[in-house]
Amino acid sequence: MKQLTLFISAIFILFLCCNATDSNQTNNIKTPQTTNYKLLSLGDSYTIGESVCKTCRFPEQLKDSLINNTENTAFNLKVVATTGWTTTNLLNGISNENLPNNYDLVTLLIGVNNQYQGKDFSIYETEFPELVDIAITKAKGDKNRVIVVSIPDYAFTPFGNGNTTISSEIDAYNAFAENYCNANNITFVNITDITRNGLEDTDLVASDGLHPSEKAYSLFVERLLPYALEKL
Repeated sequence: MKQLTLFISAIFILFLCCNATDSNQTNNIKTPQTTNYKLLSLGDSYTIGESVCKTCRFPEQLKDSLINNTENTAFNLKVVATTGWTTTNLLNGISNENLPNNYDLVTLLIGVNNQYQGKDFSIYETEFPELVDIAITKAKGDKNRVIVVSIPDYAFTPFGNGNTTISSEIDAYNAFAENYCNANNITFVNITDITRNGLEDTDLVASDGLHPSEKAYSLFVERLLPYALEKL
């Protein structure tokens, strides 16, 4: 009887030790920490998302796509853009913002209003590089965290009505931007060809007959996402 009592006591002590070990192991399990990223998008109507919902514009769609394609991440998006802004307006707009220099990713899409308003091309040649430099500064001083996006072609909208002069001028702006980016090892993503389907695929044009639609911005993001993921 005494031996049985000692055996039961030993089993009970072993049970308590096992429970204590399991409890310690449970307490040592840590919940994965969320990595918070900061995203800055600079531009004009194509960045602010004229005539589409706030979550339909490409910076918002890019943010959501980044979250969906990464684990335990959160993104804080800042947009500095206004419909009608030229490169000059964007420079002034940025100077009026108290932007830190710690963004993990910066996008820049600018120039269509220089073309539309008939500004001298030399203004773009001077101010586009200035804006790229600012984007790099805001991106922790790292040019590898910057993405320059090509200018959409609004000739392929009901408003533009297939005007070939618009297209040739947009090409000149994009060629300058792309050449500058290539010469300085800055990522340049061409989305212009997507917008040149706008007269055939009317779903690519917003209800105002001029700006890209939510669908068009989704296609932009498909192009941008692989580059953005590489930069995080």
